[in-house]
Amino acid sequence: MAAALLTTEPVRLKNVPRVTDTRLMGEIIVALGGRSEGDADIEIDAAGAASSHVPDDLGVRMRATILLLGALLGRFRKARVPRPGGDDIGARRVEQHLRGLRQMGARIEERHHELVAEADRLHGARIVFDLPTVTGTENILLAAALADGRTEIFNAAREPHVQDLCVLLGKMGARIEGIGSERLVVDGVRELGGAEHTVIPDYLEAGTYAIAVTAAGGQLKLECSRAEDLNILLLKLESAGAHVEVGDGWFRVGRRAGSVINPTDMSTWPYPGFPTDLQAQYMALMTQAIGDTVISEYVHENRFQHVTQLAKMGAQISVEGRLHAFVHGPTRLHGTELAVPDIRSGAALVIAALCADGESVLRNAWHVARGYENLAGKLASVGAQIESVITDADETAGTRTYE
Repeated sequence: MAAALLTTEPVRLKNVPRVTDTRLMGEIIVALGGRSEGDADIEIDAAGAASSHVPDDLGVRMRATILLLGALLGRFRKARVPRPGGDDIGARRVEQHLRGLRQMGARIEERHHELVAEADRLHGARIVFDLPTVTGTENILLAAALADGRTEIFNAAREPHVQDLCVLLGKMGARIEGIGSERLVVDGVRELGGAEHTVIPDYLEAGTYAIAVTAAGGQLKLECSRAEDLNILLLKLESAGAHVEVGDGWFRVGRRAGSVINPTDMSTWPYPGFPTDLQAQYMALMTQAIGDTVISEYVHENRFQHVTQLAKMGAQISVEGRLHAFVHGPTRLHGTELAVPDIRSGAALVIAALCADGESVLRNAWHVARGYENLAGKLASVGAQIESVITDADETAGTRTYE
């Protein structure tokens, strides 16, 4: 959606998830003067976009706001963007973004609440990331598409959604080589055109359901994602005792209810390693394993917020520093009232609740709606006893609370 700002021609996107963040991005595009219409299939026409100032009240509500920095610099050679919001899972540094854009000729002022950037003209540069960064790679791609000359990105993120952005930009006329590798080469062009593109399925959503069925028992055939995008997860689920079958564009995961779940250590790592966005869900699974499991988080420094909530359900988990959690299983979880701290923790608590005795109530579940389309409905369709209801907001839950 941010890439659509790079052209004055319409961009049509299919298979867009009906989640809060995509609706919010549409609102931002409209606020900038563009047009965004539709739901699962949307059309964005940024021909009328004239503003490069992202409204504070919209921009602070999600992490993806940072992608507008590269897009607006590429289109207007200036941008004013609130510092990104979203889940509180650590610093999620933006200095790699800023360093890369500065190398391309941008002048960026870092203010307390916002980033203000301008450039006479962006030019190609040799950019090296010290750590792979998804949004950093995407930001440089967006800026480089219309820049003068060649941009090389080393240690680029290789996640499926980064590759998908490259494919869309290619359809719009961008010249990108090395898609799917750690070195991306972008030769800037004078202008980009419109395109039609089907967004790839969310492999993290598919991974969440694969973990859920392993934890609760049963069998699911997931026809939405390529198995190769989740190779490490599926390996871990097999080691834990799940049966995994892989086909062309689908995979099946199952575990007979009552069968043993084996403790299986895991460390998160940039793609193609184990996704940090599935760590919380995997921890919920390991509370049911017979024995101790070590889970190491090497991507984000504040991503064990679900531990305190799982402990309320009876989970035995100890955290050592910011890197390692020790899960002592199996534990008989019990339903209780919980507060969802972020998107992935919310998914983990849903999985734990499916395994628990009794009823669980998950407050602040609007977090989950930011990253999962109709999570409750999809799980209910395959046998889960789950429903989503809207209640009055309380004083600590912001403007709204979903349970």
